[in-house]
Amino acid sequence: MTLRILATGGTFDKHYDELNGKLGFGDSHVPALLARCRLTVPVALEQLPLMDSLDMVDADRARILAACQAASERAIVIIHGTDTMPQTAAVLGPAKLGQTIVLTGAMIPYEIANSDALFNLGFACGVAQTLAPGVYVAMNGQIFAWDNVQKNRAAGVFQPL
Repeated sequence: MTLRILATGGTFDKHYDELNGKLGFGDSHVPALLARCRLTVPVALEQLPLMDSLDMVDADRARILAACQAASERAIVIIHGTDTMPQTAAVLGPAKLGQTIVLTGAMIPYEIANSDALFNLGFACGVAQTLAPGVYVAMNGQIFAWDNVQKNRAAGVFQPL
């Protein structure tokens, strides 16, 4: 089985620019993360435009849907910003693509100490290979169905509706 990973950005893939003190996007961290995870399953990495999910519009979600539709792999992990992850899941879920699609992200960028990015990626890759076809959100050791998930911004966690 080959696992497809779609990188779309989000906090997960942000870099800290020490010159202006801001987070932004450069090269994706995902290739280095995959090496660090030491996955033994073959991976097809597809990088879509990296962006903050708060900047995503319908066309961006349509691009993610089209990438999933074009993928031949049965299991897909989408690295996505956490702020609008449920909205993208709500586009993918009703499409009933017959694949197992797992969205994940990070509350703290990968390159910052104590990031949850590495764990969330490994967790998502594992569950994408075992869950039944459908669309899920996998964050911090929990799995949520696409139509029963929300981000609790006050607590910094995902939870059922």
